[in-house]
Amino acid sequence: MNPFILAAAEIPLLSDIVVIFGLATLVILLFMRLKLPTIIGYLLTGAIAGPYGLSLVDASTAVEVLSEIGVILLLFVIGMEFSLKSLMAIKKAVFIGGSLQVLLTIGATTLITYSFGYEWNKAVFFGFLFALSSTAIVLKLLQETGQVNSISGRTTLAILIFQDIIIVPLVLLTPMLAGESDNIFLSLTYMVLKGGLVIVLTILSAKYLIPQLLYRVAKSKNEELFLLSIIVTCFAVAYVTSLLGLSLGLGAFLAGLIISESEYSHHATGKILPFREIFLSFFFVSVGMLFDLSFLLDNILIILALVALTFVVKFLITSLAVKSIGSDFKGAFIVGLSIFQVGEFSLLLAKEGLEYELLDPITYQYFLAISILTMVMTPFILKQREQLAYRVLNIPLPKKIKARFGEKTAVHTTKIETDELGDHLVIIGFGLNGRNLARAAKRANISYAIIEMNPETVRVESAKGEPIMYGDAANPVVLEHVNIHKARVAVIAISNHEATRGIITNIRAITQNAFIIVRTRYVNEIEAMLRLGADEVIPEEFETSIEIFTRVLNKYLVPKGEIDDFTHDVRYHNYEVFRSLQGDSGSTIALDIPEINFAGIKIEKDHGAFIGKPIKEINLREKVGINLVAIKRDGKTKTDIDGDTKIKLGDIVYVVARPEALEKFEEDVSIS
Repeated sequence: MNPFILAAAEIPLLSDIVVIFGLATLVILLFMRLKLPTIIGYLLTGAIAGPYGLSLVDASTAVEVLSEIGVILLLFVIGMEFSLKSLMAIKKAVFIGGSLQVLLTIGATTLITYSFGYEWNKAVFFGFLFALSSTAIVLKLLQETGQVNSISGRTTLAILIFQDIIIVPLVLLTPMLAGESDNIFLSLTYMVLKGGLVIVLTILSAKYLIPQLLYRVAKSKNEELFLLSIIVTCFAVAYVTSLLGLSLGLGAFLAGLIISESEYSHHATGKILPFREIFLSFFFVSVGMLFDLSFLLDNILIILALVALTFVVKFLITSLAVKSIGSDFKGAFIVGLSIFQVGEFSLLLAKEGLEYELLDPITYQYFLAISILTMVMTPFILKQREQLAYRVLNIPLPKKIKARFGEKTAVHTTKIETDELGDHLVIIGFGLNGRNLARAAKRANISYAIIEMNPETVRVESAKGEPIMYGDAANPVVLEHVNIHKARVAVIAISNHEATRGIITNIRAITQNAFIIVRTRYVNEIEAMLRLGADEVIPEEFETSIEIFTRVLNKYLVPKGEIDDFTHDVRYHNYEVFRSLQGDSGSTIALDIPEINFAGIKIEKDHGAFIGKPIKEINLREKVGINLVAIKRDGKTKTDIDGDTKIKLGDIVYVVARPEALEKFEEDVSIS
């Protein structure tokens, strides 16, 4: 028999991989065309290929193993992008916010389930299942949108980390709920001691061991060895934590934290990402394989009602937990809208429940349906979470409650003399653009007030005397505090599209007099902003393109006056010139691009026709067509060049010439 056919027959996983990747490719192509989240495509692939679909995949256990590797690599990459210092900065969110979220969810779910007629031990177990959220899905989506390091992203990550930690005692408590009375308290004590040991080892490894190891590996300049050392570190730490009874995912996250303390973390991330994407796809496919579409259709109304109940309960409890650690309502709602789903570790815990008869097969199918539907909802909700948070904030309420609600949103307010604000400038967002604007306003003696959502920025700038207050500018109470109705100009200098829309709407609800200038990312957002009430919209995409093109023209030595005329012409014709760049869109400027270059060339030889001899003798201009402008030697630039000046080894010479002359000169003075 052909050895290749024999190998395929002996490795059933090989055919499953072909089926999964082949089917996934077709589904993902379709989903990308429809602009739907790819995660849902992987779930659908699993549903089609799984036992409740077309039964195309046999080795479901092997697929689950590969999916576990995907989760490990995901948490490993998240850990590398984080750091021990940043983790310590959110320890309050991890231990207080996380514990509140888990305990309150367990309590609420227990009461609801008990009221449905379940025994108390089964009701508590349901609390365990619904307390956990999907680390894999949420972190992947946050990473794709670049929001892991935002305030709400870090808080979300903190609670997910606590959930990964708490899974261990939940697993230990499950046999006790089933009536098997082991010495659970002794087991928990051992777990705490083992957890402390892991943390100590993590800190020591991050500070002393791994940086030295990676330094020696990087010094070898062997990329294969570097990749191998990174993967070994990831799985070794994950394996050690699993031996100690902790989760593999937690170990992978700690391994990432260890590497994040070295200067090689970014290079390591680039190496791991392709592997992570491959294995993580198996995770989503394996979850989809659990989906029984016929059971869903037979019980659709009950399941949808339970999904809605899960969403509401988890959203409210998570928002309450996050609010209790000092967040504003908007931030709390955003986190609540991020981790409302049931998680992958809940699916693992549910299998334990089946073994101990805490779940019967029918209840297990209901739980799977709820879990997978909430996972399917997650990409859509997460994409709109800020807009949904604003809608919750703007729910019509009686004025007294609204005022009280708004005051709570403004956690910290720097004292701004409201009576003195009139005909002033309101700056919303104190990033780079906001700071530059405030500096210009101060120099021009224009009175201004700043609204900023970062409490640390507010604290630091307030100490410097800036008229800044903490608050969400989408809240009318905050806007009224800076006398928005008396302002001449309001500048929205934040990059969040949905937040900007809400701010414009609220300003226009209060006043029609303020001139609103908006910073936005893309040209295609201009029309929507203007419709909402903005007077002028400045797109970063367009202004950045002009800045890039201006610098390119500078490098081509186009006169400054011609560049200024061109950029004015671009803006005047409403961006059409820059989009087409064909000269037929109304542009009246013809650019004259000189056929000469300005370059700096390093002298790498100590001898040659042009080296070590006076300039007046070598005739650079006549022989090569080179005009010498300046020489940089020993860190100093010399521009007063005379006939006796000599070019020496190590000099950087700045010259103007045609491209072919520069190339010839560089060949003469450089080591080829």
